[in-house]
Amino acid sequence: MPHCPYRLSLLGAITCTSLFGALSAQSAEPAVELQAQQITGVAADRNESVEAEQLQRYQASDLQEVFESNPEVSVAGGPGVAQKLYLRGLEDTLLNITIDGASQPGQTFHHTGRIGIEPELLKRAEVQAGTGDATAGAGALGGAVRFVTKDPDDLLREGESVGALLKNGYFSNGEGYKSSASVFGRFNENWSALAMTTYQDQNDYQDGNNDDVLGTAARQKLGFAKLVGKLSDEQTLRLSYEKRLDEGERSQRPQWIPSGFNALYPLSTERETWTLNYAWQPLNNDLFDVELTSYHTTNELEQDGRFGLYFGDTRSSGFDLRNTSLLGAHQLTYGVDYRDDRTTLGPEGDRELDHEDGDVLGLYLQDRYQLTSRLQLDAGLRYDRYTLDDRDKQRFSEEGLSPNFGLRYQLTPELALFAGHAQALRGPQVRDAFKLDVSGNDADLKAEKARTEEVGFDYRDGGWELSGKAYVTRIKDAIADPIGRPNLYENVGDLKTKGVLLSTAYHWQQLSLGLSYHHNDARLDGERLNVYEYNGLGTSLGDTWTAFADYRASDSLNLGWQGRFVRGIDSLHTGVGTVAKPGYGVHDLYAEWQAMPERLTFTLTLKNLLDKQYLDHASNEDFEHIPDYEGIRGSYEPGRELRLGVAWRI
Repeated sequence: MPHCPYRLSLLGAITCTSLFGALSAQSAEPAVELQAQQITGVAADRNESVEAEQLQRYQASDLQEVFESNPEVSVAGGPGVAQKLYLRGLEDTLLNITIDGASQPGQTFHHTGRIGIEPELLKRAEVQAGTGDATAGAGALGGAVRFVTKDPDDLLREGESVGALLKNGYFSNGEGYKSSASVFGRFNENWSALAMTTYQDQNDYQDGNNDDVLGTAARQKLGFAKLVGKLSDEQTLRLSYEKRLDEGERSQRPQWIPSGFNALYPLSTERETWTLNYAWQPLNNDLFDVELTSYHTTNELEQDGRFGLYFGDTRSSGFDLRNTSLLGAHQLTYGVDYRDDRTTLGPEGDRELDHEDGDVLGLYLQDRYQLTSRLQLDAGLRYDRYTLDDRDKQRFSEEGLSPNFGLRYQLTPELALFAGHAQALRGPQVRDAFKLDVSGNDADLKAEKARTEEVGFDYRDGGWELSGKAYVTRIKDAIADPIGRPNLYENVGDLKTKGVLLSTAYHWQQLSLGLSYHHNDARLDGERLNVYEYNGLGTSLGDTWTAFADYRASDSLNLGWQGRFVRGIDSLHTGVGTVAKPGYGVHDLYAEWQAMPERLTFTLTLKNLLDKQYLDHASNEDFEHIPDYEGIRGSYEPGRELRLGVAWRI
């Protein structure tokens, strides 16, 4: 049985899906198999993948738990709307985030995260760390995250025309529950469909000291539908729709704990996305492999706070049209993409709403050239043109080229070496919606320019695997609205993040073991980042270890453990004083039992086994010991939690 080298969802190591098929598993829900994929870029090895199978076993319920076993990714804790993703210390505002190719730009409120995802929906989540290649889309300064949703065929068994999957889960911490129902089927041999709905309801959870963490109770709903049609032997069409809602009592600034100046108010978010994917792959023709993605997505946040009922709204529409041609030893991918954005802010019923509009047009070419049987060259070029009409009637326009170059050399059948360089440009974009009426853009605002250099190796011999890489990413003229006045988006300086990643794994019969280590140092003009002062840029993270052990005890029973261990930062100097970021170690266990093979599965997951009290390093640091900064702290993570899941396949 083929296996995924490096168990990337737990190790964040070298890409496995482009090299092997996915692990197959017997469960009530058929294993979601990761298809082999062609990845173009300066180093295909920089792509990492989180699999649906592992999300199911650990019963992931939010964005943080999707990536908790990847050492390069950290996600702020607390209520779901406050969760922000950091990749190599850089905030997700510097990344290109897509769902089935639909771009998710814009930001409704700087005190909330801009990404929400339902793990039950995911087929896989791919991470490309470091400045993206030419195909990564516009503005991939610090990398790209691509969420891919399930197809009907991922759930249907061979020869089956219709099926259903019912799931229920109980969470002891917060006394919550989660239910989902999926119906999938084929109308005929060419057309199939999938419909899914989920609902999650929980009270405020308790931290490791058994104290209630106020403002973390939530109700989350998801509706999703996908239609897949094979128009001919050469053409495939996918049309999907997703609507996701999150509502609850949140502090006015959900990124911080409730306090006298940060009271709890009703807050809701809603995201709606339409996506059309079309593929044309002519038979026996190496010149054409066409892909078209068209999308429209909206993200709304409504808060009934001390200033009344306000809402922020971001809307994006766009497309990506590309073709791949095989010309001898060259694999050329080239295309055009375009995105139109609008951000709006205003009180309910206000006809004179603050808004601003921006767009970006990109042209790109990426070549993968097999120079010899051992040496592979990747080279590409991207052109982007940005325009922005802001709230103050200022117009900005930026354009430029972004090249990339990479080499991979197979030194021996077991050992490969790789190195790469990539650049990206991002012009001024629409701003945080909730700041439209209180801040402006510097008239001299310039484009941000990023570059990443990376070297590494990949070793495989039988069941043993080892990899390593070193990287540095620089972002010149980073754009932010610094703490204090005037409230102005400006070029605040140069960002630099550098680090090392080491990973190893061993697979022997029914047992798999793995360990990885990530060191990162993120700075702005030489000063280490923190969440409070550099909101929207990044943060400092302690050295991070992740580990896993998986054991297939029998055909019907799987057992596993994963751990995440973060070294403390004793002193982090800020403009208002010195803060510390204590270290922590967290252990999770799971047991998956197939009571009725391919029909009924029970999953028992124990999160935070030792009931550790800790503040995730991606959350806002603790400033409460500094005079006049009481209440400036992120939420502590949940304490010990028992989760029981039941899946019934009809």
